[in-house]
Amino acid sequence: MTVHLHWFLPTGGDGRTLVDRHVYGDGGIGRTSGVRAPDVEYLAQIAKAAERLGFEAVLTPTGTWCEDSWLTTVALAQHTERLKFLVAFRPGVVSPVLAAQMAATYQRITRGRLLLNVVTGGDAAEQRRYGDFLGHDQRYERTAEFLRVVRGVWSGQPYDFEGVHYQVEGGLTALPPDPLPEIFFGGSSAAAGPVAAEHADVYLTWGEPPWQVKEKIDWIRGLAEERGREVRFGIRLHTISRHSAREAWATADRLLADLDEETVATAQAALGRSESVGQQRMLALHGGGTLDRDRLEIAPNLWAGVGLVRGGAGTALVGSHADVADRIEEYHDLGVEHFVLSGYPHLEEAYWFGEGVTPELAARGLLPAVSASPLLGVPAANGRPASAPGGAPLLVSGGGR
Repeated sequence: MTVHLHWFLPTGGDGRTLVDRHVYGDGGIGRTSGVRAPDVEYLAQIAKAAERLGFEAVLTPTGTWCEDSWLTTVALAQHTERLKFLVAFRPGVVSPVLAAQMAATYQRITRGRLLLNVVTGGDAAEQRRYGDFLGHDQRYERTAEFLRVVRGVWSGQPYDFEGVHYQVEGGLTALPPDPLPEIFFGGSSAAAGPVAAEHADVYLTWGEPPWQVKEKIDWIRGLAEERGREVRFGIRLHTISRHSAREAWATADRLLADLDEETVATAQAALGRSESVGQQRMLALHGGGTLDRDRLEIAPNLWAGVGLVRGGAGTALVGSHADVADRIEEYHDLGVEHFVLSGYPHLEEAYWFGEGVTPELAARGLLPAVSASPLLGVPAANGRPASAPGGAPLLVSGGGR
């Protein structure tokens, strides 16, 4: 089982700190100045870099704080050739038949470069912004029906369905998508587990310590086996990778230096209102908002500083390129196959990882023989340099320890 590397598109804005994108207050989430706007030119730079560096796909988030993921990524597909797009969307705000049709059209336009990330939604306030007033467990019940309809419509035959949340008569799309998009799905609650086991191709967890990730894998794998299915696993993490561990931790310390207790407390209060069990697990990792670096390293090279002020994935792998590769290999040994990564800023951190960690992983046989642009010359799994077109050997990109 090789590793699949994915990067992230910051469609809500990007920057060099953890606090320059969103602020939390009585009015919810707002914009601040000094960020890199998520315009198509900047996002295209990141997408092209990810493709050049050998990432398989890029995750695009969903929410009222960012650009629409479908429209943004189909535009970026025109700027790339091979890169896939892991499009996050909320099943409660669009018809499942329309979603099936959109996915089929997307696959034809991009020649098969769509992956789907189904986000049920754990923040009631944000769901209400979309006009969705269902409770937490009801949303997962609806997601299960939604995915059942989507897969039914993709069968190519008229599909009928009658459930609690959806009724469909003769649902179909002109042509099924080819290939069928893989479905990524995350959720840590008791209501989420059966949905993942029944419908997900890849169960995606946020970056918890290895022993907690193992518990989740065992939980979902057991539920899937009860249903006669197999589910693969992925993890969502930030990265700070440098030539030395000292450089990497200095970068993490700089991110911390931009924070103060009031900013952290405000963010923690806002994030604490989330209904998401996964979000509550993230909040529990960093000692209730501590700015103490020693307490923020919650496992070797796993830093919980991001979660002090940002929702969602709240941890980062921090260390030398070899350190980060070690941690990826550790998660891989537990059964994690897909690594969805990011860093601040996303353009620069993509290069730090792609030119530093990717060769380490390739040398360990965890990546296919050619995992990046030929210009990078990432080593083959057998330890020999990859070849350029025509068979000429390539120089191995640097990335010391």
